[in-house]
Amino acid sequence: MYDLLVVGAGPYGLSIASHAAAAGLSLRVFGRPMASWRDHMPPGMFLKSEPWASNLSDPEGRWRLDAYCAERGVRARHGEPIPVEMFASYGLWFARHSVPEVDERVVAHVRACPGGFEALTEDGTSVRARTVALAVGVLPFTEIPPVLRRLGAEFVSHSSDHADLDRFRGRDVTVVGGGQAALETAALLAEQGTRVRVVARAEALGWNDLPPAWERPWWQAARAPHSGLGCGWRNWFYAERPGVFRRLPEPTRARIAASALGPAGAWWIRDRVEPSVEVLLGREVAEAYASGGRLRLDTVGRTGEPMSLDTDHVVAATGFRASRERLALLADELRDGLAASSDGSPRVGREFESSWPGLFMAGLVTAGGFGPAMRFVHGASFTAPTLVRGVRRRLRNGPAQLRLPAARERRGALGAAER
Repeated sequence: MYDLLVVGAGPYGLSIASHAAAAGLSLRVFGRPMASWRDHMPPGMFLKSEPWASNLSDPEGRWRLDAYCAERGVRARHGEPIPVEMFASYGLWFARHSVPEVDERVVAHVRACPGGFEALTEDGTSVRARTVALAVGVLPFTEIPPVLRRLGAEFVSHSSDHADLDRFRGRDVTVVGGGQAALETAALLAEQGTRVRVVARAEALGWNDLPPAWERPWWQAARAPHSGLGCGWRNWFYAERPGVFRRLPEPTRARIAASALGPAGAWWIRDRVEPSVEVLLGREVAEAYASGGRLRLDTVGRTGEPMSLDTDHVVAATGFRASRERLALLADELRDGLAASSDGSPRVGREFESSWPGLFMAGLVTAGGFGPAMRFVHGASFTAPTLVRGVRRRLRNGPAQLRLPAARERRGALGAAER
């Protein structure tokens, strides 16, 4: 039986595995490395986060994005977005250098068993571990508006469904949403010759400003410090103090997690959207149905005025909603046994342990507890060491069947001391 099973091999899963391996834990890592970036984002997309805020986390800080870029003769510069293809390649490079072998099979089911947990892979292989870290990313939590859900994949998809957009060349596509995913998807569609429009509930699109220079007068830096989530003290707090954020009252945390860093496009996408993409603001899709081989959308404005339009396909760039119920890979008794926060996400303790002893959570699903940083790669730098510390505590102090063998505990402590 392993000490830790990491389910997921994105930035959070790989970072957790790096810290766990360095701590001397026996572990298995399952998942296709960097799958969201390799399989669910079309070519031409860029990271919204700054390069220096997009590092995966290893204990010594050796395998940073800038180190990867330098090795390839490319500079990762402040204020210059990184292509998603480069970021995906960086993640694979990080895994090769800092993580034990990753098993690319998908974990289909996790259940409790004597002494810990049993995971079944998609081909039926059983693996047991004393603790589990779920780092499943955002894909289990895709959110499509109810009015669109009953329509088939021929007419409706989520923005995360597409590794490329070629199928929409020469067609008419409506993108629903007003954030970065919607606007960047619309720009790429327009640039390949697709007739595209954006339908958004907001009265105006939000655009992030060009970030100020990295080096600037001290008084400017003091007034609006850089952070992994943008400039300003509020963003700095969210990015750099997630442990303190967790001490806020739960209603406050839920409100901030739902509203902070709301829908907005990156500064570098604005000039690609405004000249070439039709934008219908202040409108919501009230009804959608197939009509003559196409899709009819009945929309309504803020003051109730109706407008209908016909389109070939709708891309719902409507984000993600992380809830306990959407953790479908967990056995019913395990999922139902998790305490939930007011936003429906599993409640986690200060070291990311859920209410089920030995089951840890990471990434978007913990944003209600630790704040907006958990929606971004930057949050992995806090999550990974904190979660692994919690795993070690659980193995050391938990029920007898979870205790870390003394010899291995000594090896882990010696390794930590040497580092």
